[in-house]
Amino acid sequence: MRALREALLAFRRAPLLSALGIVTIGFSLFAVGLFGLVALNIKQTIARVEERVEIRAYVAEGTAAEAIAAALGDIGGFPEVARVDFVSQEAALSRARRELPEFRDVYDGTFLPASIDVRMRPGYRDPEQVRSVAARIRTYPFVDDLQYGEEWVEKLARIRNIAGLAGLALGLAFAIVAIMIIGTTIRMAVLARSREISIMRLVGATDGFIRRPFLIEGFVKGIFGGGVALLMTWLASLLISRYIVRTTFFDASFATVGVVGGAIIGLLGSLVSIGRHLRRV
Repeated sequence: MRALREALLAFRRAPLLSALGIVTIGFSLFAVGLFGLVALNIKQTIARVEERVEIRAYVAEGTAAEAIAAALGDIGGFPEVARVDFVSQEAALSRARRELPEFRDVYDGTFLPASIDVRMRPGYRDPEQVRSVAARIRTYPFVDDLQYGEEWVEKLARIRNIAGLAGLALGLAFAIVAIMIIGTTIRMAVLARSREISIMRLVGATDGFIRRPFLIEGFVKGIFGGGVALLMTWLASLLISRYIVRTTFFDASFATVGVVGGAIIGLLGSLVSIGRHLRRV
């Protein structure tokens, strides 16, 4: 309780220094938040593109309706499959004319074959899973040809993996920079109260007793800095959506995690800085 009171008193004793520390933390965490916003929207874009992953099996002309119906039931039971549809020649022609209107006069009723279109479930859209399902569908004797854009699926998986690794690496880098900046603000607070700390040591105060208010101070500054960073990120999201491209902002749970993350980073920054600089006071 005393440590909390001392931490709050530090804000009252040096409001300008405290405000500067919070703003500095806010800007450092804003870099983390802005990168997180970019990473979130890239992830959602990739997810939307992955929804288009589809296996199309072309059916031989003259195949019995019973055989097609049985295959639709079998394929629909695959754990990787979200939806399976039969597209007749007429439906394929209508779709082609709708999607490629410049060639609508070229197509005739027998130009395009019927097909079985298979959509994959989320989590089963990587190249190995798609290839496995495609291989099983190819075993049906009435399947003339099968396409699923193998190269496109593999490139999409590579992009997703690269984006994930880059996001993790850059997120950690920004977090480390934020910890260093927070450590610097705590160091300034330690130096500003060096005389008080010296007196406390003369009367027998331990390092743990002296350290606790600074740790709480870093924690509180991290919370306020996280709130400032969240507000700045929200404003940046509005500006980007208005003038560049529409973006999705963090949901409430993710925003809460961001503020809590700011508090933890503030605590870590204080912990890293306080032990080193107390020895110099």
